Amino acid sequence: MIRPPTARSVIPGPGRLGLVEPAAAADLADLGWTTEAHIDLLWALSRAPDADLSLRTLTQLKEALGDGWPELAEALHADRTLRGRLFAVIGASTALGEHLVTDPQGWRRLTTGNDLPPADRMTARFLEVVRATADEGCPGGPVLRAAVTGPEAVALLRKEYRDQLLILAAADLAAVVENEPVLAFPAVGRHLSDLADAALTAALAVAVATVYPDEPCPVRLAVIAMGKCGARELNYVSDVDVVFVAEPADAKASRIAAEMMQIGTAAFFEVDAALRPEGKRGELVRTLDSHIAYYQRWAKTWEFQALLKARPMAGDMGLGRKYVEALGPMVWTASQREDFVPEVQAMRRRVENMVPAAMRERELKLGRGSLRDVEFAVQLLQLVHGRADESLHVQSTVEALTALAAGGYVGRDDAANLTASYEFLRLLEHRLQLQRLQRTHTLPAPDDEESLRWLARASHMRPDGRTDSLGVLRAEIKRNSLRVRRLHAKLFYRPLLESVTRIDSAALRLSPEAAIRQLSALGYLAPENALGHLRALTGGASRKGRIQALLLPTLLEWLGETPDPDAGLLAYRRVSEALIDQTWYLRTLRDEGAVAQRLMTVLGSSAYVPDLLMRAPEVLRLYADGANGPKLLEAEPEDVARGLLSSSMRYRDPDRAVAAARSLRRHELARVASADLLGMLTVPQVCTALSSVWVAVLEAALRSVADASLRGRGRPAPARLSVIGMGRLGGGELGYGSDADVLFVCEPVEGADETEAVRWATEIAERVRALLGAASVDPPLEVDTGLRPEGRSGPMVRTLGSYRAYYEQWAQSWEIQALLRAHAVAGDPDLGLRFLHMIDEFRYPAGGVSQTAVQEIRRIKARVDSERLPRGADPATHTKLGRGGLADIEWTVQLLQLRHAHEVPDLRGTSTLQTLDAIAEADLLSREDAELLRESWLTATHARNALVLARGKPGDQLPGPGRQLAAVANAAGWPGGDANEFLDHYLRVTRRAKAVVERTFGE
Repeated sequence: MIRPPTARSVIPGPGRLGLVEPAAAADLADLGWTTEAHIDLLWALSRAPDADLSLRTLTQLKEALGDGWPELAEALHADRTLRGRLFAVIGASTALGEHLVTDPQGWRRLTTGNDLPPADRMTARFLEVVRATADEGCPGGPVLRAAVTGPEAVALLRKEYRDQLLILAAADLAAVVENEPVLAFPAVGRHLSDLADAALTAALAVAVATVYPDEPCPVRLAVIAMGKCGARELNYVSDVDVVFVAEPADAKASRIAAEMMQIGTAAFFEVDAALRPEGKRGELVRTLDSHIAYYQRWAKTWEFQALLKARPMAGDMGLGRKYVEALGPMVWTASQREDFVPEVQAMRRRVENMVPAAMRERELKLGRGSLRDVEFAVQLLQLVHGRADESLHVQSTVEALTALAAGGYVGRDDAANLTASYEFLRLLEHRLQLQRLQRTHTLPAPDDEESLRWLARASHMRPDGRTDSLGVLRAEIKRNSLRVRRLHAKLFYRPLLESVTRIDSAALRLSPEAAIRQLSALGYLAPENALGHLRALTGGASRKGRIQALLLPTLLEWLGETPDPDAGLLAYRRVSEALIDQTWYLRTLRDEGAVAQRLMTVLGSSAYVPDLLMRAPEVLRLYADGANGPKLLEAEPEDVARGLLSSSMRYRDPDRAVAAARSLRRHELARVASADLLGMLTVPQVCTALSSVWVAVLEAALRSVADASLRGRGRPAPARLSVIGMGRLGGGELGYGSDADVLFVCEPVEGADETEAVRWATEIAERVRALLGAASVDPPLEVDTGLRPEGRSGPMVRTLGSYRAYYEQWAQSWEIQALLRAHAVAGDPDLGLRFLHMIDEFRYPAGGVSQTAVQEIRRIKARVDSERLPRGADPATHTKLGRGGLADIEWTVQLLQLRHAHEVPDLRGTSTLQTLDAIAEADLLSREDAELLRESWLTATHARNALVLARGKPGDQLPGPGRQLAAVANAAGWPGGDANEFLDHYLRVTRRAKAVVERTFGE
């Protein structure tokens, strides 16, 4: 039998209302909301941020009210405002719901007509709670003194504060449930700040009564609000930052301040005085003169930035105004301080580093694209331009953005968009804090859909026809975070671009003086030159100029994070002008964000790479990401070497062949140095790549010169010729500034005259040296033969037999030591191998090196330490000859090789790092000691390479503290480019290694 369709009930059930708890139906029945007369109530309940929580709290409220419930039930029917406020607040905040249940008659505060009380009425109410009155008999003027103190006062004040929060939160949330006016974010922040003022005024009255219960209070004490409270944009749950100024600032004044903080913290919110002079180590209370003296002599930039928000909030308001009047002018000269830029940059890095990487996307306050980004940027612009423009002397972030836009320091549209994003993020922050009245700035985890859905409803997100409220919330979070990141760049740089271009004829423009101030504050030491570069890059009406104007705000922000934005901007201009005819260049920067950011990082960090890039621009394409990661890492050293050889051998003329080799070397140097600066390569990988390309260049030059010679001779070569790498080349551990130490060895072919063979080989060797060492704009290719027998006075090339005879009869201990790094790198491989076998008996002598030789090596090392260190060099920070530097590590490793390689074959290597591993494996050093030497060698090598990358020329001495050291630290990949931490780390590592050297080398 087919049953007729059942008519759908007009009374929505729990499922239709979004109620999911099993007890929901019973709770509705308990409330009596089961008839058609309750339909409006039921649908209003369904719109609460958490309808189940709201229903559960209502049932608890009914029980608490007892006979008073019918009155509330009737009021909910009749008063739509009450309905919206009550359902919204108990569905958004468990803490305020519990507070209402403990005082069930508190619902009356939410009825129509009970609007937000003004500041003076709130203050009067708090003072009334503790029965505070003005004591007219105090020497410094009337002082408020409470009649209620101790735990009773705290309990009364806590309840009053929660009552006032309930009123505000209900008004703030009502529009989520009913068609009530939306309370603007600035109004919420102002009211919370007024509430904090009123609460602490009462707390101060209790503190005065506690310290001076029966006698007049002689202390004039002013409480200065700082931070968000000072700016009147306080959160629902936040520390309230305060500073105390008193006359006199004696022990009793300090006790009053401490009592006020204790009462305020127990009753309302955390009261924090850490922004006072000297922080938590400083005196809690100071006189006005003491404050002035501190800020005139000792205050740091961040302390002046904090003073932007200073406002008298409680106590002696006249004294508070004097404090602000005295210290306020100092704020506007802070940007002229010598350390302004580095302090601001360091402060920003510290803020970013406070947030774990895994939490940055969820952190509303401190993450990327967060509230702090907006506040930090706005305050910096205020500090920069406020000295010349008093209209910027405002405290709230929103008001400051409005003033900055009115003055032309920020684009009007940018200011409006940034304000909207700031208020949206603050709204989310407020809703998260209201839930349990706990201080938090962290979004729920992405997979916590229940919490995110609650947040969406509490934030008045509604489905948009394409997705539900949760989808809208996720999209809005992403959109606003990205907008803050984008506008953070534009905030500083778009007005600069508009001041030198005609992009937007309606936009206000910075004056030249304001533009120079702004560039100076962003770290540019020559702001006038920087403006000239911007004009040149965006000049004219060409399409390239328009693209540059669109790109530059973001590019300049990335440059501003580098050690030398001046040099970086000049380098960018030079690169752009060199590639003006390359259509792919600007298109790549526009479309490939990773390329643009990496390029700015490199240009602002290195004096070495920009010239290479201008002569090898194709490397810029490698700044992009490929299928398997950065394209800069796709090339293998062996493949690069083969490509270099094959390319150079296409040319018969040695000059052209070497030019081709130079070109490919230039490309490889630019690739390796770029990847190194971007933190993509380890020190051993850099050394391997640089050594490989040097070997390939040597091989290419040797082949091309030899082939050309043979074509000219018209007969076969009279000799075989091999190149033996020595020093770092032999060890495969070249750095950017290393020469190629080599020996040339030859052997006459069968039937050839030895004299002719040596002469021919010498001509080839000298021609190779001349071609490679010729003047060039590229980094030098110096072939150094100073380690050959008899040094620079000896013949350039010797036969294998001549080398043997020399090492048997004449070689000194240091020459035998130098052979430990010998390795065949170019030319005839068989001859090179036989040379290595021949010298094995000298560098790995049976029974180990003699004690006499050991003493000689120690003597020479001592002489090197005392005589070869350059005049004026610091032995603690000289990377090659300093304490625990490269020479210390390498001489120690080589001494162990000379003494033990005859019995430990694994020690017969040319690489310092590989030999250190073998030394530890053979227990010649403990693994801990070997690791200390290894770390020191890597640290010194990295620092030495960083010197070249940062300065553009070889060097061994780390600079003293300052911008140059910061640039080296940045090039060495030190987190945040912190020069002091980099230097401390270097000194610590090399000091530990030196202790190992002294124990080992001296034994």
